[in-house]
Amino acid sequence: MAGFHERLTAWFDHHGRKDLPWQAKPTAYRVWISEIMLQQTQVATVIPYYLRFMEQFPTVASLAGSSMDAVLHAWSGLGYYARARNLHQAAITIRDDHNGEFPLEMTAVMDLPGIGRSTAGAILALADQQRHAILDGNVKRVLARYHAIEGWPGTTAVAKVLWEFAEEHTPHERVADYTQAIMDLGATRCTRTRPQCATCPLSADCCAHKLGRETDYPGKRPKKTRPLKTTHMLLAHHEGALYLERRPPQGIWGGLWSLPEFTDMNAVLAWCEQTLNTSALEVEQWDTLRHSFSHYDLEIKPVAVRLESPSGKVADTDQALWYKLAAPPGIGLATPVKTLIDNLHATGTL
Repeated sequence: MAGFHERLTAWFDHHGRKDLPWQAKPTAYRVWISEIMLQQTQVATVIPYYLRFMEQFPTVASLAGSSMDAVLHAWSGLGYYARARNLHQAAITIRDDHNGEFPLEMTAVMDLPGIGRSTAGAILALADQQRHAILDGNVKRVLARYHAIEGWPGTTAVAKVLWEFAEEHTPHERVADYTQAIMDLGATRCTRTRPQCATCPLSADCCAHKLGRETDYPGKRPKKTRPLKTTHMLLAHHEGALYLERRPPQGIWGGLWSLPEFTDMNAVLAWCEQTLNTSALEVEQWDTLRHSFSHYDLEIKPVAVRLESPSGKVADTDQALWYKLAAPPGIGLATPVKTLIDNLHATGTL
């Protein structure tokens, strides 16, 4: 029987994905953007974002020279916004420290913000045919099943074993094809809930398949009760403009523009008088909007307030602005905030 990587690349020749947009011209820059977008996000979702992003930022120089707002605006809706902030910072580092050329040395790539060992290995393998093992979510699943590795890959011990097998199986030839092949196998055959073992090139000696326990591997993350948090979001509007604030650079929705948040209704109305120096003409509490993050759920209680006449002292700055829907600026908005703005617009009051 042919070896692990021979069977995988033979399968890739007939069944692998070869028409993804970042495969057309696999430069390190193009592959880098795709690999960051593909973290935590499905290919079908990434493709339209990737195409628009590359049209707007075709080079490292264009990305480094753009504002953070422009980058976050292009990223809006993809989630995990730290990825976009890291991309922008990494592009600046490449421009300033690497003469504008994406580095092709492993340690230099891993020194860039937002790039770990697996992502660096994938970039260099796919763009430069360098031999580096990868271990993204799809690869973890393939290897954990093939070798019947017990335990959750998020633990140091299990990850160490998986990395050892990843290194062992990575060939010295056709590295790019192999790297794409093992990712494709995990995405299209060795799937999380319904693995298609009948058409998998590795099933003949896959330990999990022999045991009839495919979906037992990899081990599941220990269950934890997801906390539920609640916030009141204020849609303070006046004559077609909505007040927005920039989120802190770190944390949830870092650097994005959002709505002021409060613990209760009393705080909402007091803020309008103290900060905007005006009172509310109309106050409307909307239905709760639920939004889920990776570690907790958020219940958003929207409060739409039509203001009498905001103080002129509140002008557009780097931290606050009046968002005019008739001519919306190109800024990054979190998905639920965009939803609430659309809902306000639908009422005809903005």
